[in-house]
Amino acid sequence: MENQNFSDDFILLEGLKVSSQSSLPAFVFLLLIYIFAVVSNISLVTLIFTTRRLHQPMYLLFCNMSINDIFGTSIITPHILRNIFIPPSERLIDYNSCVIQAFCVHLYAAASHTILMIMAFDRYMAICKPLQYATIMTKAMVVKLSVAAWTAVVVLVVILLGLTIRLSRCRRFIFNPFCDNATLFKLSCENVLINNIYGLCYTVVLLGSSTGSLTLTYLKIAGVCLRSKNKALNSKALQTCTTHLAVYIFLLVSCFAVVILHRFPHLSDHRKVVAVLIEVTLPALNAVIYGLQIKEIKQRIITLFNNSKVTQMT
Repeated sequence: MENQNFSDDFILLEGLKVSSQSSLPAFVFLLLIYIFAVVSNISLVTLIFTTRRLHQPMYLLFCNMSINDIFGTSIITPHILRNIFIPPSERLIDYNSCVIQAFCVHLYAAASHTILMIMAFDRYMAICKPLQYATIMTKAMVVKLSVAAWTAVVVLVVILLGLTIRLSRCRRFIFNPFCDNATLFKLSCENVLINNIYGLCYTVVLLGSSTGSLTLTYLKIAGVCLRSKNKALNSKALQTCTTHLAVYIFLLVSCFAVVILHRFPHLSDHRKVVAVLIEVTLPALNAVIYGLQIKEIKQRIITLFNNSKVTQMT
């Protein structure tokens, strides 16, 4: 079946390899994380939009990231949850839906990097250029930067998938829990050298630009903090930048983990599990990290914690 030509537009998706005994625990675990990720990110977006005090560039960018996280986790998780209880031979997906899913997966991942780059620029302006911050980082500027970030990744991903869908197909099995560009062009028996070259350039440009810009930005911020004797400034910079840096490090480590595991075929099952966990847990983790930066959320958590302690004592 692997090497036969086929006339229908349906392909088989491997899904997660879990035993019958582990199916239910895996389903419950992923479902709970997914629900938490979606609810927490929607709550964060709602709070930012409904609280006038939070209509500031930093929080609007938090909102941008949360919307991207809701989008990212909803692309894959429901599909994986459905396939857990479907026999492997029946995990069908039509080719067009697979391409759309792959497009969304790469769009989510790339947008995560570009949004974090904008957030780094915002922190740089706030800490290194405080007198110019209000005139430069307006709401209109945040909108322009956000549109530019999304437009850039849309163009990059359209080219990435465009090079793949031009290929003919001679296989109908995807060795992955979800569709992405690499698994799609492996369905072809044609020469995929161009795909590999562009894919490598795409990865280098995306990771190189995000890593380079964030490294440069934080070195400048660190320099300002070292030269400044303002403890309040240093404390604020440390609080916001540490949070932002932690999110980026988690994202970067996740990307490198998947890329490195791709180089070891005997660890393919581990790579697939890691890829799924990244897609599900990162949005939930981001919501927690960014949510704790907002005073109203921290106050509500403290109130709930105190109320639970009082209830237990009574």
